[in-house]
Amino acid sequence: MTDTSAERAEAARTRRRWVSLAEVVAVVGVLIGALSLYTTWSDHRTDDHARTQAEAATAQEKGRFELRGLVSHGGDSIALLRDERHELRDVRVAFPTPLAIGAKDTVDQTIDRDWFERPLLDAIAGKGGDQVGRLPILISYTYGDGDAQRAKTGIYDIVWRTRGRFLRGRALTITGFRSRAAGGSQAALDALWKLARNSDTLVSVMPGSSRHPGPRTTPRLALDPGTRPG
Repeated sequence: MTDTSAERAEAARTRRRWVSLAEVVAVVGVLIGALSLYTTWSDHRTDDHARTQAEAATAQEKGRFELRGLVSHGGDSIALLRDERHELRDVRVAFPTPLAIGAKDTVDQTIDRDWFERPLLDAIAGKGGDQVGRLPILISYTYGDGDAQRAKTGIYDIVWRTRGRFLRGRALTITGFRSRAAGGSQAALDALWKLARNSDTLVSVMPGSSRHPGPRTTPRLALDPGTRPG
């Protein structure tokens, strides 16, 4: 009778041990399942974040537009260029205030030499020889980006040169168009002009020029804030 009671007690303890082991296995299984679920969710979240960043970068790249210009009509004008994704719309060109030109709105995306030739020639009068230089201008423009319209402003340089003409004065020709700085304002434009005037870097005499005798200087492009007379 005693042996039977002991066997029953041992059998009960064995069953309890198996039940406890099964519970542990079940709990471990639940934890593994939860960990797997979290890992899957975290991976999806990482993928979604990476996809969102990629889409944002793609949209930003598609929306980027840098204004460019091409010298046209033999140096008489600059044609402002659009690209296949962006329509160039309103364009306003401002000149240094001392030239008394004012702002010009262009509907055909063209900057004409006639806008600034005479005021610029008057500003550089007295310089001998054929000349080269850069005229800073401020361009404000809007462009289409899908269904949106965006606006930008920048300071650009019109690169020019002059040639003396016998008994007909001096002729100015446009030779280039370059981006100088993103953003900008009329005050910044006037500051560039004033710096160039004060540092005598507005114009440079071309080497070998003899049509209009005058002082010879080392050739350099105008309106370079880092340049000082040697």
